[in-house]
Amino acid sequence: MSEKEARPRNPPEGAKILEALKRASVRFVVAVPDAVTSEGLLWPICRDPYFRLVRVCKEDEGISICAAMSYCDTKAILLMQQTGLMDSLNALRAIGMDYCLPVCMLVGLQGKEDYLTPRESKSYGVRIIEPILDAMEVRYDLIESSGDENLVCDRIAAAYRESVPQCFLIGRPPLPP
Repeated sequence: MSEKEARPRNPPEGAKILEALKRASVRFVVAVPDAVTSEGLLWPICRDPYFRLVRVCKEDEGISICAAMSYCDTKAILLMQQTGLMDSLNALRAIGMDYCLPVCMLVGLQGKEDYLTPRESKSYGVRIIEPILDAMEVRYDLIESSGDENLVCDRIAAAYRESVPQCFLIGRPPLPP
């Protein structure tokens, strides 16, 4: 199969991801800017009065903040790239897995090729993300094509209902609203 044939037809739509967050009652977005998601998600979130943006310097701070908000029946999502996820694995292990708290994350896969799955990527940092999440038993979904946005609302609801982490791997930059 050629690269062109394997390439997904349409990237995910930022507007549909934002609508899914709203349907899931996520008002707080804790963020460290990321090149994959900035144009299609972060900048539109900044302009949308529905969302409350919390800027953090380190992703592990974001994990703590999102988990703490769950104690107040407040839903939040952490927006970052995979390098930040790698930096915060110990916080995710302790807070999300050991303490069983619903930490939801939108993770941009910086350097992932459009026509390859994350496990096939030539980028080592992308290639190891799914195996690490598998080893940690963290639930995740790949948001890479139009239609994948439909997973977001239900998966966030399940994460909060079951008090478990949920990761959305953003494989292609979402189209801006």
